[in-house]
Amino acid sequence: MQCTVLIPHLWWPRDAGGDACRDLVLPELQTLLARSRRRGFAALGTEAWLLQAFGVERQRDWPVAPLTLTLDGGDPGDAYWLRADPVHLRPHHDRVVLADSSAFTISRPEADALAAALNQHFAEEGMQFGAPHPARWYLRLETDPEITTHALGDAAGGNVNLFLPAGKNALRWHRILNDIQMLLHDHVVNATREARGELAINSVWLWGGGRKPAVPGHHFSAVWSDDSLALALAANAEIPAAPTAADGERWLETLRETTRPGDHHLLVFGQLTRAVRYGDVAAWRADLSALNRMWFAPLLAALKQRLIARLALVVPGEDGCERFDLARRDLLKFWRTARPLAGSKPRLPQ
Repeated sequence: MQCTVLIPHLWWPRDAGGDACRDLVLPELQTLLARSRRRGFAALGTEAWLLQAFGVERQRDWPVAPLTLTLDGGDPGDAYWLRADPVHLRPHHDRVVLADSSAFTISRPEADALAAALNQHFAEEGMQFGAPHPARWYLRLETDPEITTHALGDAAGGNVNLFLPAGKNALRWHRILNDIQMLLHDHVVNATREARGELAINSVWLWGGGRKPAVPGHHFSAVWSDDSLALALAANAEIPAAPTAADGERWLETLRETTRPGDHHLLVFGQLTRAVRYGDVAAWRADLSALNRMWFAPLLAALKQRLIARLALVVPGEDGCERFDLARRDLLKFWRTARPLAGSKPRLPQ
C-alpha cells in the first residue's frame, strides 16, 4: 500500500526567533527526510493542498464552508456560504491579535445564543448565521459577497488587520465585522464567560466562502484525520474516513487484514499546529517528539518490512510546499546520513 502523510508546521517558522530545533533528536523522522527524494512547490496552505488533492476548484475563495457544512449535518443547497467561526480578539501593543477555538472552549448553549443574537441583528441584511458545531459557525448568503478572505489558520495568533477581507465590497464587510464585535461584546454570554475568567467570544472570522463544489478526486482509498476539512472532503467523495488512530502501531494493525496492495491512505497530522500558531516552542518540541515516537518510528519500520510500499511526507507552508517521497529501496542509500532537523529544512529561493 501507499501512504501520504500531510504534516503542517513540521518546520518552526523562520521569523519566530530562537533555535527551536536545538538538541532535538528525532532519529526516525531524520532518517526518513535524509533518504527521501525531495521536491519543492509554490507556497500552499493546508486547506489549499487538501482541496487540490481532491480535485476541488478554487472559487473566489477556496470553498471550505459549504464542504464542512455537510460534515456538520447541513445542506448547502445553492446558497453562498462563509465560515463565521467564533474567535477572541485582544489588543496587543499596536495590533489586534486573534485566538481561535483551540484557545478556548464554547458550549452548545453559548453558541446557539450568540448565533441567535447575530441573526436577530442582521436579519434585514439577508444574512443567516448558524452554529451546527460549537466551534464551526456559518453564514448563509443568497449572493456572492464579492470578497476574498484568509483562512482562520493564517490569522490565528497573528495581527488580524493583515488578514481582513479584501475585494470589491471589502469596506462593507469591515463595517459588518465591526457591528458583530460591538454586538457580541455586550452580550450576556460574554459577560458570564468573563466573570468565570474565560475568554470572551467577541467576534467571528469570515473565511472559506463559496458554493458547494464537486469533489471529483479519488486519489486516496481512505482518509485518517481529525481535521474537519479532510473528513468533509472524504465524505463528499464517498471515501472511507476515520479519526487518526492513537499511534502508528495501532493504525497499522487495523490495516493488516483489510488493506489491499493498491490502496493509498492519507494521514493528516495536525498536532503541531496550535503550538506554532501561538508561539509555544516547548509544546512544539514535545509534540514533534511524540509524533516521531508514536508515528514516524512505526512508519519507518513498516517501510522496512514492506508493509508500506511507498511513503510520502507533505509539508505545506508559507515558504513553499515540500514533498518527501520514499520507497524501501531509498532506505538503502546509507550515504545519506540523517541530519539535525534544522539542517533538513529546505531553503527555497525567494
